[in-house]
Amino acid sequence: MQTGNRWLLILAVAAGSIAVALGATPSSAPAAAPANAAPPAGTPLEAELAGVAAHIPGAKMSEVRTTPVPGIYEYSHGAEIVYVTADGRYGFAGDLYRMSDRSNLSDARRRELRLALIGAVPESSMLVFAPPAATVTKYTITVFTDVDCTYCRALHKQIAEYNRLGVKVRYMFFPRTGPNTESWAKAEQVWCSADRRAALTQAKQGVELTAAVCKPNPVADQYALGRAIGLTGTPGIVTDSGELLPGYAPPDELVQELQKEITPDRG
Repeated sequence: MQTGNRWLLILAVAAGSIAVALGATPSSAPAAAPANAAPPAGTPLEAELAGVAAHIPGAKMSEVRTTPVPGIYEYSHGAEIVYVTADGRYGFAGDLYRMSDRSNLSDARRRELRLALIGAVPESSMLVFAPPAATVTKYTITVFTDVDCTYCRALHKQIAEYNRLGVKVRYMFFPRTGPNTESWAKAEQVWCSADRRAALTQAKQGVELTAAVCKPNPVADQYALGRAIGLTGTPGIVTDSGELLPGYAPPDELVQELQKEITPDRG
C-alpha cells in the first residue's frame, strides 16, 4: 500500500468515515471520540490539539500541531506527515507550500523531524569515521547502512576520501532484510566486536566475523529509526540539515550537494 493511501485509511478509520475515504456516501452521524481520548490539557492550545489527537487512534497530543492554514492540523508519526481537519473527519497526504515564496513547508518539517529523531541517539551508539585531526570537519552525515548492500560497500570503500574532504560519517544499522536474517546477524556481530570500526570494514569486504552476538545492541532500535524517518533503501544518507539523500554518491558529488545546504547558523 502506498504511503499516502495508508495514511488516509488510518485517518478514515479514526474518524469513523471509512465510506468517505473509499468514495461512498458519507454518514451524517458525527464520529464518536475513541474511549481512550486524552483528557483536556491545560492551555487552550493544548486542549485544541488534544481534541484533534483524540480522533486518531494511538495519536499523542505532541504529534499534532497547528499549520498556517486555519482549521488544518499536522499529524506526524516519525518523519511522516499527514494533514487533518479539526474534527478528524478528513485528511490528506501531500506537501504544503507557502505560495508567496514557493517554500515547501512539509519538506522543511520532515527535515526537522528527522534531525530530532537522530539527535536523540548518542554518537556512542553509532560507528563514527571522522576526518583526521589535521582536517577540519565541514559536514556531518548520518548513514543508515547494510553490511551486504553493494552501494553501501562502495561508499565505505571510499570512507578515507569522504574524511579527507571534511565529511564526518556516522553509521547506523539498517539491515534491509529485517530481523532474523543473515545481514541482521552480521550487523549485530559488527557491534559486538572489540574493534567495531575494523569489523565493519571487514564485514563490508566479505570477511566472515567471529564475534558472538551480544545483548543489548542497537541494531533493532536503529532499524526502527530508519523506518520512522522514511528510509526505503540503503545507503540512506541524512545530512546535517535533515535532508534524506537516497543512495550512494561519490565523495566529490556528495560534497557538492552538501555545499548547497550550508547556512550561516549551521556548524
